[in-house]
Amino acid sequence: MTFNYKIYNNMFPAASFATLLLLSGVIGTQTKRAPAKPTGEAAYRKQCAGCHGAKGEGTKLYQKSLTGERSVAELTKYISQNMPPTPKKCKSEDAKRISSFIFDAFYSPIANARNSPARISLSRLTVRQFRNSVCDLVGSFRPSNQVETRHGLSAEYFNTGRLRNSDRVLTRIDPEVKFDFGTKSPLSEQKDPYQFAMLWQGSVIAEETGEYEFIVRSEHGVSLWLNDPKIPVIDAQVKSGGDNEYRALIFLLGGRAYPLRLEFSKGVQGVENLEKLKQKPVMPATISLEWRRPKQAVEPIPERCLIPSVDPVIFAPSNPFPPDDRSIGYERGTSVTKAWDEATTSAGLQTATYVAKNLRDLSGVQEDAKDREPRLKAFCKRFVELAFKRPLTADLEKLYIDRQFRPGIDPALAVKRVALLTLKSPRFLYREAGEKTPDAFDTASRLSYAIWDSLPDPELLKAASTGNLSTREQVSKQAARMIADPKAWTKLRQFLLQWLKVDQVPDIAKDAKLFPEFDPSVASDLRTSLELMLESIATSEKSDYRELLLNDKLFLNGRLAKIYGVKLPENAPFQQVSPNSNERSGVLTHPYLMSSFAYLKTSSPIHRGVMIVRNMLGRTLQPPLAAFAPLNADLHPNLTTRERVAMQTKAAPCNGCHDLINPLGFALEKYDAIGRLRRVENGKQIDCAGSYRTRSGKLATFNGARELGTYLANSDEAHAAFVEKLFQHLVKQPVRAYGAKTLPELQSFFETNEFSIRKLMAEIATRTALASP
Repeated sequence: MTFNYKIYNNMFPAASFATLLLLSGVIGTQTKRAPAKPTGEAAYRKQCAGCHGAKGEGTKLYQKSLTGERSVAELTKYISQNMPPTPKKCKSEDAKRISSFIFDAFYSPIANARNSPARISLSRLTVRQFRNSVCDLVGSFRPSNQVETRHGLSAEYFNTGRLRNSDRVLTRIDPEVKFDFGTKSPLSEQKDPYQFAMLWQGSVIAEETGEYEFIVRSEHGVSLWLNDPKIPVIDAQVKSGGDNEYRALIFLLGGRAYPLRLEFSKGVQGVENLEKLKQKPVMPATISLEWRRPKQAVEPIPERCLIPSVDPVIFAPSNPFPPDDRSIGYERGTSVTKAWDEATTSAGLQTATYVAKNLRDLSGVQEDAKDREPRLKAFCKRFVELAFKRPLTADLEKLYIDRQFRPGIDPALAVKRVALLTLKSPRFLYREAGEKTPDAFDTASRLSYAIWDSLPDPELLKAASTGNLSTREQVSKQAARMIADPKAWTKLRQFLLQWLKVDQVPDIAKDAKLFPEFDPSVASDLRTSLELMLESIATSEKSDYRELLLNDKLFLNGRLAKIYGVKLPENAPFQQVSPNSNERSGVLTHPYLMSSFAYLKTSSPIHRGVMIVRNMLGRTLQPPLAAFAPLNADLHPNLTTRERVAMQTKAAPCNGCHDLINPLGFALEKYDAIGRLRRVENGKQIDCAGSYRTRSGKLATFNGARELGTYLANSDEAHAAFVEKLFQHLVKQPVRAYGAKTLPELQSFFETNEFSIRKLMAEIATRTALASP
């Protein structure tokens, strides 16, 4: 159809030509559009890529890659306040778009999984696993430890200066060895205070690995045997001079019970000498058995670390090792350095020498036995199979055993060579260096290292060899059994101390004028107090994670009670008490943590907040842009600690992290530099209001430690962080390597099972034991 303008003009005289065209459908609307706004990606490439790289990989100008856990809201705030590092900052709308892009591209869990896909890495044994494995390997050839629920040492008292059965008049269990008999006899029926003797036997439990100093104090004859029934570490039965104190250093492996024997005698040789002695005043008699744990103060060996049964001798390599890599928050064995190789060689030689020296005891084969060589070969075969965690193939038996027992080689030397060859083998040093196709023995190995940090025990190996470790139910049953073993608590204890960032014993010193009662002995007592709290909660029937944050009781002895406002006798042993205030909140307010995360004179909201952010909430914090030194309290005597911290961290470059850190630390401000409750500072009421903005951007507020503890006990973020950190500690691998659903499923299991730590531990071990690397 031909368009006729005149006809339309008559019909619509007031209409413009363009309107007519629009009405006729000949043309469409032509509205003027605003210029399209750049996308977040485009804005990033224009404003940020120059410093951070097109893919967030970093540049020479800013080398760190774009990774982190900030939410979109947190990124927006940080970028708008701090980026770029020039006076002219990013516009608010651009900051929002750029933040959304950075979150989706680099920060979100999906981005992390895409950009840095996790995988199960081939790992060597950590130092702890190596020592435990060697200890259990050698120990498997000795009698099993006795199950002992009693504590203290078995004691025998004699009414003469000799340890003869005919002179024994009293037997009992002494909780510890710390006696002052004065000028009297310890035996009520004995009238002769000039001669008597005592014998204490049992085992001492080392709670952590390291060098221990044992100390015996007495004016009379004493001898101490420790982990060697033949040679005493202290031999002072014949006294010379005025020495009353004797010391010995020994390396002990954490979680192990070492046999101990202590002898004391007061008396003389011969009746004639005794008659002469009776003409003189009675000499006082005291005896104490003390120790210095690694980086701790000297103390009497406590009852909880003594048992009356005599356990077998323990062997563990004592040579130094380089520390394991902990750069990502947990110990892992992913690097092989020259120092580590040399350390394992030294430990292997030490072990091989020990095995050869104690061969008759370990193998049960006499030196003059006619069938000595075949029996020693059988001993070696079992040694290698236990070390490799599986039966030997014919080829491996030929390599590791037959070749070492060649004609003309002394059998004892052959055993030594087998031991060294075994301990330097990748099949021992690497946990996954087994068969190409994982089998039940691999399952047993993964299970035992997850729960015990050591080799499978005979029962676990038997289950693997008989087909009773192939289903989830069978593995779960074994895990439940193993969790009840003290070795499981040893590993869990290490984790809890690491979770609280005190696994490496900190040096705690306080201003002597402000805190005259705080000394190294108090610091040691406080650590004991914390460890007792952790053990009482984690090993209880419920093993409830929430109690770690909500428990309002403390373990105190007489010395600590005096400092922290509880009435106990001065010499009272550790016991659980309720402080006068109901404001304590589990580990959050434990005096040991409050003292550790504090300065010489004042509290430290920053240190306390960082511990909560990183360890309890699992957030990542960037290091400070510059060296940080706290403002001296003396320069601002009228300000509270909270006010000084707020003043120093108000600058924009600090806000990105301190907006997260400070409000959490402020909630603990009612606790001073040694963890005592206070109400006032510098004449001002303590302000302990705090807050936390979650990853999703929600703001949680709380006033004081109890409310903060309640929040953390019920926080999904805190639950996820605890689950992930426990997973890493047990398995030594990233949780994402086991699938995207693993962490949320474990978190759901944790919640469903009333937050039982022990059940979670067993579930993680079971799940990963059945996973294929």
